[in-house]
Amino acid sequence: MPVVNVAPDELRALTGHEEKDDDELRSDLFDLGLEFEGWTEDDEMQLEFAPDRLDRLSVEGIARSLRYHYGDDRGVYIPNANDADWTIEVRDQPPERPYVTGAIVRGLDMSDDALESLIQVQEKLHATMGRQRAKGAIGVHDLTMLKGAPATDEGRANKSITYTSVAPDEDSFVPLDADAEMTPADVLDDHPTGEKYADLVRSLDRYPAIYDAIGMFSFPPVINGRRTEVDEGSRDLLIEMTGTDQWTIDHMCNIVCYALSARGGQVERVDVDYGADTDSEYAGQTLSRPDFSVRSKTVTHDRIESIIGVDMTAEAVVDCAERAGLDAERDGDAYEVEIPPYRVDVLHPLDVIDDIGRAYGFNELEPKYPDVSTVGGRHERSRLEDAARDTLVGLGFEDLLNFHMINEAENFTRCNLDPDQTDADGPVGAAEPVTILEPYSEDYTMLRTWALPSLLMVLENNTHRAYPQHLAEIGLAAHVDDSENTGVAEHRTVAGVLARTDASYEDAKARLQAIADAFDTDLATPATQHPTFIDGRAAEVVLDGESVGVVGEIHPKVLVEHDLELPVAAFELRLDGLA
Repeated sequence: MPVVNVAPDELRALTGHEEKDDDELRSDLFDLGLEFEGWTEDDEMQLEFAPDRLDRLSVEGIARSLRYHYGDDRGVYIPNANDADWTIEVRDQPPERPYVTGAIVRGLDMSDDALESLIQVQEKLHATMGRQRAKGAIGVHDLTMLKGAPATDEGRANKSITYTSVAPDEDSFVPLDADAEMTPADVLDDHPTGEKYADLVRSLDRYPAIYDAIGMFSFPPVINGRRTEVDEGSRDLLIEMTGTDQWTIDHMCNIVCYALSARGGQVERVDVDYGADTDSEYAGQTLSRPDFSVRSKTVTHDRIESIIGVDMTAEAVVDCAERAGLDAERDGDAYEVEIPPYRVDVLHPLDVIDDIGRAYGFNELEPKYPDVSTVGGRHERSRLEDAARDTLVGLGFEDLLNFHMINEAENFTRCNLDPDQTDADGPVGAAEPVTILEPYSEDYTMLRTWALPSLLMVLENNTHRAYPQHLAEIGLAAHVDDSENTGVAEHRTVAGVLARTDASYEDAKARLQAIADAFDTDLATPATQHPTFIDGRAAEVVLDGESVGVVGEIHPKVLVEHDLELPVAAFELRLDGLA
């Protein structure tokens, strides 16, 4: 989940509520769905929130939400944007990264806090919407250091820069944190930032580049040039974004513009001129950016009351919508609700109802029994799961609950499994994963196929804790299965790890034997091979004649990958094997 560091004094200043103490702020933030995770060494709050509200990736966005929560602001706010004085001309850009957008923001007071917040929102957007710059990358430049070339077409803005492409060794510039000119190829080979993001462009025949009248000043998505570096003396900024999807970079641009507008900046449009022969569906078109147009959703009054569970007047619905930063106008039995440009998460009328309910106050809702003729009871699977969990705790394991979503590297590569050799009949965990088509974060791109990687990640994050560490989890695992109606086979899995100086196969098997005895099942452990475990120290888990898992000692390669410096024994089996 995204975590943003926020200085409480700055939050008080941006909201205009200096009287709020830290505890009151934490309570108000919790009402918005932002959870306090602790304090940094610089006495900043660490706030965690759902990754859908990307407009809250900055202190300015959080302050805006609080002002709506307090009732200081209402309805959709659109920053005033001056007419374009600059054009971004798109000519011969790389077809693999064809899109660009941008904006000018003038009159900023770039204090240390403002600059730190800008860097943070840039990094967080890169990690979420931008998919670590692969889908969208942000460049922020000091406008006074740019020299605009005359626009090539009459009627365009007065000055222009060009988004184009260059051969790896065709041109050179001085990148950030460097003192000498480097070609793009040199940057990828010899610059720390270039090495980090080299995989994004190295396979291209020609690399993305942005030029002004002086020369190349940006090498997106890798690094900006030193000439246009932003510091505390910068007042006017150029924001440019390149990527593989116009909608994504346009909305990333909106979020940055709103944050800078909250700092007193004056937004100014730029014209994005796609040449007639550019490799894009916008060829021959000129786009005015940033795009502050609003979207609308229609939601009925009955559905609002049904979902939230309370009777509401039309006036109350409109009031709650406006206090959520939306605009609502009643049209008969429905409402036309306008969505502000920075809200990328509102995709369905239910999202609107969620905002209205949050503004109403979920804590104000009175619990009541549903009006149904049946009474729920515990499912047998749930009884089995609780019994297995009690058994694990009784054996000394600490019960965990991890995310069911993971990424390919954690699920396969770091556990020594080949992600290209997925077979449901192969080793435990080596099944074809259920992937997310448009994930918000590269950390969560698929459903896990087994639970052991999640436990190893917990061990990796707790190397500073005392040993022994005995951890267990009962949770969901899934893989692609065409024989299922949904195309996905799900099952509950039981996994455990023993991390201590003398952890061995015998220890893990002993725990496994105790579990089998508790459920009156016969356990057999024939030798097997599994890439995650040491050869000769791994076995199948066979319960009542059916193979349901694996047990053994974790391979040294996997331990090193997770920065673990002591042995780990582990097991994993299907929960239904205990039934």
